[in-house]
Amino acid sequence: MAREFPLEKLRNFGIVAHVDAGKTTTSERILFYTGMSHKIGEVHDGATVTDWMEQERERGITITAAAISCNWTKTMEADRTTKELKHTFNIIDTPGHIDFTAEVKRSMRVLDGAVVVFDGSAGVEPQTETNWGYADEANVPRICFINKMDKLGADFDASVKSIHDRLSTKAVRIQLPIGAEDTMSGVVDLITMKAYRFGGEMGMTVTEEEIPADMLEEAQKWRAELIEQVVAHDDVLMEAYLGGEEPSVDDLKKTLRKAVIANEIFPVMTGTALKNIGVQLVLDAVVDYLPSPLDLPPVEGVDPKDEETVLTRKPSDDEPFSALVFKLQDDKFVGQLAFFRVYSGKVKAGTYIYNSSQGNKERVGRIVRLQADKRAEIEEVYAGEIAAVVGLKEVKTSDTLCDENAQIELETITFPEPVVAVRVEPKTKNDQEKMGVALKRLADEDPTFKVSTDEETLETIIAGMGELHLDIIVDRMKREFGVEANIGAPQVAYRETIQREAEAEYKYIKQSGGRGQYGHVKIRIKPLPPLAIDPETGEPVKVAKNITRDEHFEFINNIKGGVVPGEYIPAVMKGAKEAMGRGFVAGYKMEDVSVELFDGSYHDVDSSEIAFKLAGINAFKEAAAKAGAVILEPIMKVEVRTPEEYMGDIQGNISSKRGQLEGTSELGGKTIVNAKIPLAEMFGYTNTLRSMTQGRASMTMEFDHYEVVPPNVAMEIKKARGVAE
Repeated sequence: MAREFPLEKLRNFGIVAHVDAGKTTTSERILFYTGMSHKIGEVHDGATVTDWMEQERERGITITAAAISCNWTKTMEADRTTKELKHTFNIIDTPGHIDFTAEVKRSMRVLDGAVVVFDGSAGVEPQTETNWGYADEANVPRICFINKMDKLGADFDASVKSIHDRLSTKAVRIQLPIGAEDTMSGVVDLITMKAYRFGGEMGMTVTEEEIPADMLEEAQKWRAELIEQVVAHDDVLMEAYLGGEEPSVDDLKKTLRKAVIANEIFPVMTGTALKNIGVQLVLDAVVDYLPSPLDLPPVEGVDPKDEETVLTRKPSDDEPFSALVFKLQDDKFVGQLAFFRVYSGKVKAGTYIYNSSQGNKERVGRIVRLQADKRAEIEEVYAGEIAAVVGLKEVKTSDTLCDENAQIELETITFPEPVVAVRVEPKTKNDQEKMGVALKRLADEDPTFKVSTDEETLETIIAGMGELHLDIIVDRMKREFGVEANIGAPQVAYRETIQREAEAEYKYIKQSGGRGQYGHVKIRIKPLPPLAIDPETGEPVKVAKNITRDEHFEFINNIKGGVVPGEYIPAVMKGAKEAMGRGFVAGYKMEDVSVELFDGSYHDVDSSEIAFKLAGINAFKEAAAKAGAVILEPIMKVEVRTPEEYMGDIQGNISSKRGQLEGTSELGGKTIVNAKIPLAEMFGYTNTLRSMTQGRASMTMEFDHYEVVPPNVAMEIKKARGVAE
């Protein structure tokens, strides 16, 4: 089976935004205009294609990233002849709610570009900032689409200003809206200097006309700024422009494309998806400015047998096969789907692939191309494409799939830790059996959802990114797996850490008639500094060979002269990690600790791995007692949008919640209050805010950082955990 379309005609991009900015409405228009659907589904009717889960349609929000493949035919005018160029799009519509942030993060890892959607009356909102940060991390080129220009309070200039203030000064207008609010009727393209109107059924007919006379001066002003920004990226164009020669439309587009792919310019477009204005021009801009897989550098990975060796794979069908699994999804008809992006080579249904992250070989069952909740079965997938495979048994999110004879391990995706937990108890014995299966499958799908057991009460605890996240998980357990369960009140996912350096020595000696047990260690613990970053590459500096390091734990093996044999050292590390998992102050997991093993002794006969593990556990406990162990709590970044008259009440309320006010600003006729507030104080805050402001204020929050809790709060936490002083 031959490749259906050339690689340069492929665009893998995501649609990202804050909740309620109109992402899904924009996606529905895209599906309609590309011929994927014959009717536009509306979020408010619960009839959208990309929001296909029952919970999404009921709540009117996106919960899971939906992948869609479609074709777009762009009409190009050059030399007075019209030719049509067909492009294939793989689009991922991502959630905007902070509780489902993992969906955005994992999607960014496999996309080549993104369309960032903004609410024209609200500008940049908190989750937009988070998503923009994920795009920065993944170096993803972006187009900005200021949507909802028909909405009351819509302000294009204020929205652009908020992008400059909060995201990037590299955002450059390439369009202007014709009118705003109820007079919004089309857009002006600053590159072609033409106006575009959208008529016929659902805005299908795009007509080009002259710019309205009352907008000509403004359009010329912004076009001059656009040209100045673009020619700065091409010396020949710059020289000609300074000599009084204006660049042609083709030269402008070519140079702008180069700058967008290099993340030097973020073009700003506008329209209103709900009123069918501007979406087709966004699709044209995706073709014109966002990269194909060929425009990006080869993907890098390491040799799994020797992690020091850096390998690359070019986006070519002739290279060895390599792909990254970015999402798992349970499907009631076919079982587990593993979504993957192919970076190089090709893979055929029925063949074998190697999972270099797990070190095993698996057979590829069926391969499907994705149309949101529908699947189209295909024989083969090529470099640059996104698809899903059915039938992989041992696969996890972030695993690398590759050719066994040309192994590579691609960079993994890191996910934020959960901040809210609840206890969950099955209602019947039958529910108990089904609950274990349900929770395992849901945890496999969602890396920010964690399941654990309370060692004292043996209750099951589920943890996630917020109350809504856990509500959806419990709802899915009931609907998809038939599990009825009682749920406890939300609890904060506290952590513990240490504040200073301390040493401890522990000898584990046990004589019991026969062979004894002997393990002796001396350890030093200290607060873990952040990973050093190489200023040239921006990558973490590689640690020395005697150091094992992850984001929140470091183990340093400084044993000299074999006083502790090499085979027992991993057991000491395992013991220290186990002790950290149980915590020291109130039984919460410890983080950000460096453990150094620097001395000890062993016995030729009595020493064993278990003896050294127990010595490691007890030595860590003794060191933690001297190291100023403290409880940490999650602090949330909170943004409240309110009419001016409620400002005093809101600020007073934030102060009463141990919150820190960070500043205020104005946008769309409302005052925006930014604050940092402990999560423990935020449960039920939406209802408090509604009653305080007669339902006129809105609030969003997201995790910001962990901070040491004040002593009086630590006392309350310890009391609630039944920990005696």
